[in-house]
Amino acid sequence: MSPRSSNERPAPGEEHNPGPATSPRQAATVILLRGGAEELELLLVRRTPQARFMGGVWVFPGGAVDPADASPTGFAAAGDGDPLEKLTLRAAAARELREEAAIVLVDPGELVEFSRWITPAEVRTRFDTHFFLAPLPAGQEPKVDGEECVDLGWFTPAQALEAHRNEQIVLVFPTIKHLEQLQAFASVEALLTYARGRTVQPIQPRVVVEGEVARVLLPGEPGYDDPQPGTEMPNRIPGPPTGPNRIPGPPTG
Repeated sequence: MSPRSSNERPAPGEEHNPGPATSPRQAATVILLRGGAEELELLLVRRTPQARFMGGVWVFPGGAVDPADASPTGFAAAGDGDPLEKLTLRAAAARELREEAAIVLVDPGELVEFSRWITPAEVRTRFDTHFFLAPLPAGQEPKVDGEECVDLGWFTPAQALEAHRNEQIVLVFPTIKHLEQLQAFASVEALLTYARGRTVQPIQPRVVVEGEVARVLLPGEPGYDDPQPGTEMPNRIPGPPTGPNRIPGPPTG
């Protein structure tokens, strides 16, 4: 994919926000897993190239929370005993997985929290995305609807990253960072054991401008906490839209 020229408008969601930060919209994503105690593979689906936002990108199934997810029906699907917000997020995660990959979770209450990513404050369209882990239910196989999502694939984390480096698939920053982390686990069981024993802390990357180049920094990286008085953000980060300098949008479907 070639970079846009300086005269082209940024894609929806990639626009710089020069004013006060917008409130992020709640979203939920499911990293669907298979392999049990033997290996670790995960499902990625490809958004239709015709989509106005992240068209053609390979993502974990997911999307924004819908008002219906906060209904009694949504709660019934998400399980009992969680606070209102978590019930809504689990209902949204289960719905998105069903809509984008035709996978039905019998008990979304068993979704395992893994991470929480918030779009940088410097980006106009923002999401507060909660990532959940779920093993592939027995007897089910994913399929796409051919409209919102047009393709799918099972990958090990290393295979997905290699396919991205070889320009066979397009990934965005948060998905890449998740895949890099998931490489450390040899099996689904090892990953779930780790995730069940930890407390999830939110991660909010920052877009830092140096001249005409914008970089994405994570908390703890050099420069993340440095003030940048007097700098102006380019209307769109220069360079290929799949490169390391891309503004990270929501890693959801």
